[in-house]
Amino acid sequence: MNKNKSIVKTIEDREKLFIALYKSVFPAVVKYVSKMGGTFDEAKDIFQDALVAWYEKAALDGFVLRSDEKAYLFGISKNLWLKKHRQNTQHVPLDGFDIEGEEQATLSDSKILNFLQTAGKKCMELLRSFYYDELPLNDIAETYGFSGVRSATVQKYKCLEKVRETVKEKSLTYEDFLA
Repeated sequence: MNKNKSIVKTIEDREKLFIALYKSVFPAVVKYVSKMGGTFDEAKDIFQDALVAWYEKAALDGFVLRSDEKAYLFGISKNLWLKKHRQNTQHVPLDGFDIEGEEQATLSDSKILNFLQTAGKKCMELLRSFYYDELPLNDIAETYGFSGVRSATVQKYKCLEKVRETVKEKSLTYEDFLA
């Protein structure tokens, strides 16, 4: 748990930091977005948004970076791309889709539910509130009695880690969840 020392005070040093991050992380973001069907311009937009989000978080007092800043920035980029991709695919017409083939590739709800239950009742409720009910983190913090948004975020992360650990322990793959 090292305090993030990457945030600098002078404009020149900040510019050098951004250039270094562009050189080290942007090529991986372009590769990922391209692999996922995106364009170079979309990768630029995603990376710039990720860089701003990373910098805003890193500039906060008390922010602790638990991983390499390059990996963290790539993760933000990946999540932004997935969010954008999900929004774009929600409006795809159903004409021409093989419905029977799609039904065969659905995830088994009961298997997923079993793994979520390994995290415990409170975790299931918290994850449901965030992902299914789409409640904002400040509402979740208030509902579950956390001291603030940061505490709610940390608890959500811990709940997800419990589920990931169970999946790892059992060496499961995506195919294990198919119906």
